[in-house]
Amino acid sequence: MSRASPHSGEKKIAEPLIGAHMSIAGGVHKALERGAQIGCRTIQLFTKNNNQWYAPLLSEDEIKRFQELAALTGISPIVAHSAYLINLAARDTSTLHRSRNALKDELLRCEALGISHLVLHPGAHGGAGENEGIKRIVESLNVVHEETKNLRVFTTLETTAGQGTSIGHRLEHFRLIIDEMEEPQRIAICIDTAHLFAAGYEINTSPGFIQMLNEFDRLLGIERLAVIHVNDSKRPLGSRIDRHEHIGKGLLGLDAFRFIMNDRRFGAIPKILETPKGVDMKEDIENLSVLRSLVRSETR
Repeated sequence: MSRASPHSGEKKIAEPLIGAHMSIAGGVHKALERGAQIGCRTIQLFTKNNNQWYAPLLSEDEIKRFQELAALTGISPIVAHSAYLINLAARDTSTLHRSRNALKDELLRCEALGISHLVLHPGAHGGAGENEGIKRIVESLNVVHEETKNLRVFTTLETTAGQGTSIGHRLEHFRLIIDEMEEPQRIAICIDTAHLFAAGYEINTSPGFIQMLNEFDRLLGIERLAVIHVNDSKRPLGSRIDRHEHIGKGLLGLDAFRFIMNDRRFGAIPKILETPKGVDMKEDIENLSVLRSLVRSETR
C-alpha cells in the first residue's frame, strides 16, 4: 500500500476496514498475530474451541496478552463468532439449556477480552415452525441477557441462508425477535452476503443490493447493521444452501462487493471474510486484495 509522505501535502489513502476470520490455535492472541501477518484491519475469531460446549475460563495472562496485542497491532474492531453448536430455538430442552449457558459464557468471554460484538446464528426450529422458533429465540435471549446485565457486548444476530429449519433467512424474522426483546438495544445485526443471496435476496447487482438495504433500513434501521460477512456463494440465488466461495469466483459476482466497498455508510463497519483457506492463508491474502481493488479512489 502506498502512503503519502508526511511532508508531501498529499492526501493519505485510507485502508478499507476489511479482514478475515482467524484461527485461535495456540491461544486467542494468535488470531491477532495471524491477522496482522496478512494485513487485516479487523478480524473475527472464536473465543473458544468451536466444537465444544464449554471451555476453561480465560486466565488473566491470556486476557492481558490479547489486549496488549490488540493495542500493538491496531486491529479494530475485533468481532467474535459464537460456537455453531448453540441453538436458541432448540426443541430439545437439554440442548436449549446448554445453548443458553454457552451463549452466556461466550458473552462473558467477549466482555473480558474487550470484544464489542458476538455474532450468533439465531437458531433452527427443528420442525416446530418459524413462529415457535422465533418465540424460543426471544425467550432464550431474554434469559441470557437477564443473567448478563451491564455487559457492553452486543448480541449480533446473523442473517442465514435458510438451510433446513434455520431462522433468519428473512429480515422480517429479526424484526419479530427485536419487537419482543426486553432489552432490544443489546441486539445488533450481521449480514452475510452469501447467506442473503442463497436466501433469495438479489444482491448480485447494485440495484438489488440497494433494494435489500432499503428493506433492512425500513424493518430494522440501518444503525443496527454492525458487521458484514463478505463471502461469495457456490450456490445459486434462492437455493437456501450455505456454501461460501472466494470473492468473484462464485455466483454472486463482483457487483455486490463493489457496492459494499464503495458505499460510505459501510466505511466504519467491519467487513470480514469467511472463505475457505489453508494454514498459509494465501486465499485470504488474495481475497483481501480483490476487495481492495474494488475501492474507487474517491472513496478512499
